[in-house]
Amino acid sequence: MSCVMTSLAEDPISTRYTLLSRLEDREDQDSWKDFFDTYWRLIYSVALKSGLTEAEAQDVVQETIISVAKDIQKFKRDRTLGSFKGWLRNIIRWRIADQLRKRTRASWGDDSKTGEDLPQPDVAEIPDPAGGDPESAWEEEWQAHLLKAALETIKHTVKEEHYQIFDLNVLQQWPARNVARALGVNVGLVYLVKYRLSALLKKEIRRLEEQWNQV
Repeated sequence: MSCVMTSLAEDPISTRYTLLSRLEDREDQDSWKDFFDTYWRLIYSVALKSGLTEAEAQDVVQETIISVAKDIQKFKRDRTLGSFKGWLRNIIRWRIADQLRKRTRASWGDDSKTGEDLPQPDVAEIPDPAGGDPESAWEEEWQAHLLKAALETIKHTVKEEHYQIFDLNVLQQWPARNVARALGVNVGLVYLVKYRLSALLKKEIRRLEEQWNQV
């Protein structure tokens, strides 16, 4: 499963792919809830890995959603802004930098220096206390996001028993014989499901990557 790891019920991929267009309507509360539910953990995790506190990371989530709401129409019109993945990454990093500036102002005291006098954090050098660099932290979280989305797709397109086998054997790493014994199935079926669903998972991850890079 390690090679797989590296890298909405009616039609999950189609729903995610068309979500950005629906977000142009700020009154479409269902779509905005869908967007928040889809991305808040990604935003929050990247913020924490960039050295922010939990409260600061929650502010980044809120401010990122506000920024997307304000600029989504501009993004849809201006293709020079690149892929949605890159655009969202930049917004998150800017909002993280905003929190670091607020922290700096608080450490100096509100009246001791103006905003222009304060040292400004370089967005390209936002710290990652977990090690590595911010780009690596973003890519790691994005890949985890893709994996979750792909697993959600598979869960709704295969037999419930087969997904349960896959979950126990591949995701939870139970030995095949233990899975077969627990679910009352032939061990050969466990191996077959592992092979078929692992291949399907890789295909869904590639498909999601291609579609989001084209948005």
